[in-house]
Amino acid sequence: MIAAEALAAGLDTPTLCELAGWPRNADARDIRDAFEQALAESGIGLPDRGLARRHALRRMAARLIDGEITPAELATDDWWETEVQSEAEQSFVALIPQCDCCIEYTLGLDQQTWAAQLRNAALALTSSPPIGPGC
Repeated sequence: MIAAEALAAGLDTPTLCELAGWPRNADARDIRDAFEQALAESGIGLPDRGLARRHALRRMAARLIDGEITPAELATDDWWETEVQSEAEQSFVALIPQCDCCIEYTLGLDQQTWAAQLRNAALALTSSPPIGPGC
């Protein structure tokens, strides 16, 4: 869908056209390789992994605020391993446990208090200065 939206926005490369026609259940590695190829054809470089994770962290905080994800869903990825560089990022990441099954054990808080603190940290992160283009 992202490829189709990019085409509609005017970004046009052979690989992007091909990618837009792929099924939703295509292999994720193949999709990533093709997407990177399409970006290269467009002269767009990918950020390094650390910067990409920081951008993704900010987007996840925004999704939490918008109610698109629950606090427990943040514990389903390795967000706690993200190399943060700002106080707002650190405050948010510090509240994300390594797994959703150990939220109360790792944080020492009841779920309601934790969810409120996580939301406040997400608000602080999304209202902090962006880390660069694309955020």
